[in-house]
Amino acid sequence: MSGGVGPSSDIRLPKEEQHEPENYKTVPKNNQKPHTHKSIITFRQLNVLAVIIVLAASGMVSVEDFAFVIFSLIYIYFVSKVAFPSRSLSADPPVFGANNKILRLYVLVGAIVGLYLPIAYIFQGIFEGDKEGIKAAAPHVFLLSGQIFMEGVTFSGKFSLPIRVFVPVFYNSRRIFTIMEWWRSEILKVDQEYGGSAWRLYIGRALAVANLIFWCFNLFGFLLPVYLPKAFKIYYSGSRVKD
Repeated sequence: MSGGVGPSSDIRLPKEEQHEPENYKTVPKNNQKPHTHKSIITFRQLNVLAVIIVLAASGMVSVEDFAFVIFSLIYIYFVSKVAFPSRSLSADPPVFGANNKILRLYVLVGAIVGLYLPIAYIFQGIFEGDKEGIKAAAPHVFLLSGQIFMEGVTFSGKFSLPIRVFVPVFYNSRRIFTIMEWWRSEILKVDQEYGGSAWRLYIGRALAVANLIFWCFNLFGFLLPVYLPKAFKIYYSGSRVKD
């Protein structure tokens, strides 16, 4: 992932960042046509696509969230043609270098808090029969998986840097509302017939609060004031911004 939690989207892991330059188009000598590295769907994209399909088929995701993912795909292609087309034959450079250890750790924390732990929470809820907890956490996991998949699409080398920034900002803004609904659901379990264990109740609340804090900071403390300005400066100046 990177823009959302790092150089390429909300959740891009360090190993992916190291291979990012391979997507760049190179211009060979002797006036030959530039060679373009064809992008393929990565193993991580296949994994999140499987999560998207499973959650969508389970009925735990609303029609609005499903429509949001479809709309984002259409809108990204529209904006990439109308507002922010690619300005050169080569792909725009990443905003941050792959060797930024602090940023790589930040991306990893985002992946654990935002994706891995909520998925584990959902699977554990299946065994305990906590339908309300599963239903509340599923929209966030669904949208984050959609974000990761879309980030992979925009990093294929066919989209400009502003489009790659747009994906995490767009999805992060939407997911904050789903996380708030998740947190409210966990709080209201006390007033409802809750069949799960007490420790799961506390874990669900802690996980919802952790995600709310992390993604609010990610949007208002990183994406909008740091990542977005740097990305636009690179796009309009054609030069790379140093870390």
